[in-house]
Amino acid sequence: MKVKNVIFVLLIATFGGIVAIAGNKLLFDKEQTISKPNDATYSSARFVNQSLTSSAIDFTEAAEKTIHGVVHIKTTTEGEQGYTIYDFLFKQQPSTPNYGIGSGVIISSDGYIVTNNHVVEMSSDIEVVLNDKRSFKAKVIGTDPSTDLALLKIDATDLPVIPIGNSDDVKIGQWVLAVGNPFNLTSTVTAGIVSAKGRNINIVQGQYPIEAFIQTDAAVNPGNSGGALVNTAGELIGINAAIATQTGSYSGYSFAIPTSIVTKVVSDLKQFGVVQRAVLGVAILDMTDELAKSLNMDKIEGVYVDEVIKDGTAEKGGIMKNDVITKIGERNVNTVAELQEQVSTYKPGDKVEITIIHNNGIKKVQVILQNRVGNTEVVGSDNLSVLGATFTALSKKEKENLGLTCGVKVNQLVPGKLLKAGVREGYIITHINKIPVNTVDDIAKGLQDANGGVYLRGVYSNGLVEYYAFGMD
Repeated sequence: MKVKNVIFVLLIATFGGIVAIAGNKLLFDKEQTISKPNDATYSSARFVNQSLTSSAIDFTEAAEKTIHGVVHIKTTTEGEQGYTIYDFLFKQQPSTPNYGIGSGVIISSDGYIVTNNHVVEMSSDIEVVLNDKRSFKAKVIGTDPSTDLALLKIDATDLPVIPIGNSDDVKIGQWVLAVGNPFNLTSTVTAGIVSAKGRNINIVQGQYPIEAFIQTDAAVNPGNSGGALVNTAGELIGINAAIATQTGSYSGYSFAIPTSIVTKVVSDLKQFGVVQRAVLGVAILDMTDELAKSLNMDKIEGVYVDEVIKDGTAEKGGIMKNDVITKIGERNVNTVAELQEQVSTYKPGDKVEITIIHNNGIKKVQVILQNRVGNTEVVGSDNLSVLGATFTALSKKEKENLGLTCGVKVNQLVPGKLLKAGVREGYIITHINKIPVNTVDDIAKGLQDANGGVYLRGVYSNGLVEYYAFGMD
């Protein structure tokens, strides 16, 4: 009896185990079927997801439209070396050349190309390589250090051109492409968004630096300079010029010169060889909460007029110190960079309506813009720009005090030949290559007649006589 009971219990346990195992298997298979979609469902979901993603950020059309309109620029520059009096008297041995790279944008089918001034500055040889690998020697039509732009020309026809868009219509947050040749990697396209507009980062050189950069997070590296910043329609909205970096390579932000500035500069360089720059004749500051409160303004807007230059455009138009400029033409301006950008689109002689806040009231004034020398005439191209200086004639009293019969004073210096040679502000040039200097025209003529080397004799206001020499080649 006991044996039968044991056998019965074992049979019951065995049967129960079989049932449990079978049930568990059925349940497991059912869960697996529910959790994993069949192939058709999975493929469909994946296709829909890819379709939505590509429609949102598809840059293929813009890239195809623009990549052939961006060129690779290769430059050769003679090795840097300072000229001394010995070099001037005895021919110096040739130096080792330096090589550089950059990018450029074709703006006309007959071979005009825009790039950065710093890409071609001081270059003795410029080679332009098209996207189809054809190579051309380029001629510099003109440069503008104040905006870091340069215009080149190659002997070619039927070139692909990137259409120029309106950078004023660019919105913060919109997608853009940077097209160029970083690290000698030709025909490279990167994407990002517009992070800011009207950015001033204080890197542009020149007598009248103008900065109103479009800031993006599209990757830009050495070699991208002079390349294209385009919108998703494939239109040029800027020329890539700089990066924010502590390493020399891309670190998150890049900066492009807007086409509102580019088109004006290129047009002037093509027509005159030098930019016809209009100046407003004011010293201006960004508005602050403190300034707004001192002027009893309800909100912070516009650009504060800190000083008005005597006989300048602004003074003649009735603009005064403590006024606030809110519009140039129809464009609102709320930063110094925005005001400079808008003024830079005009030329001397243009009549412009300026909106100001004067004594808490809105006032519109009509001004006729002047050039940097105080008139509306066309400024010609000359060799003086390479010196990086402005000059003023000596007064009769200054000549008497220093016992001079001639001389022109160096008034202001920016990077150029004089600064590199060691000249300091206040230096009075009395002779160029032993020829007396009485006017700025004498300086221009002395440079034109120079054959390779330029030798300066002059004096500082403390009576110290100094000599400088540099090369023009």
